[in-house]
Amino acid sequence: MNERIPPDRRRLILLVDDDELILDLLGKCLAFSGYDVCTASNGLMALDLIRHGDIEPDLALLDIAMPGMSGLELADRLAAETSMPFMVLSAHDDQESIRSASERGALGYLVKPIEIGHIAPAIQAAIARADEIRGLRANEQRLSAALQNGRETGMAVGMLMERYKSDRGTAFRMLREFARLNQRLLNEVSIELLDKAEAMNEFAACMPAAPRTCL
Repeated sequence: MNERIPPDRRRLILLVDDDELILDLLGKCLAFSGYDVCTASNGLMALDLIRHGDIEPDLALLDIAMPGMSGLELADRLAAETSMPFMVLSAHDDQESIRSASERGALGYLVKPIEIGHIAPAIQAAIARADEIRGLRANEQRLSAALQNGRETGMAVGMLMERYKSDRGTAFRMLREFARLNQRLLNEVSIELLDKAEAMNEFAACMPAAPRTCL
């Protein structure tokens, strides 16, 4: 999925349920709320849509109890083959079902019969959380790539972590933002930062010890 999603793009929701009435109800509700919708009546159809239908849903809403492949089994397949976030839909709100869905990373849980007024807010909240997770993953990937490709960058990040008592992600963002504001390469700024730190260390090593004062 795209790291950044244009704010004016309509979000695409994949609905998977073997009940055609539920699919129709959810589809109309979400379309009225401004979402694009694609539907599948079983797990295999959903997987086929994703693999060969040239679609990239922003969120999937999966019915847990479906013949053949259950919604939880489909969630496992989606996790193995895609990075698509999902919610689950169930006729039951028992703790075991909720726990199983949560362990698989479900971003929400809707219980049948569905309150129409609850659908769009639940979808909106799940998409917002999915965007947040996507952003965190993208930042981590950029950080890992930068540290792998630039020894100096990794050392500079470590120095900033120590100086400002920050975590690795925060230190990297500080360094990257400084480079961006000054229109310079990240590695170039890192090398300069390390050189200045080394110069300060050499200066401190040459300075005589301060005399002790006797009281």
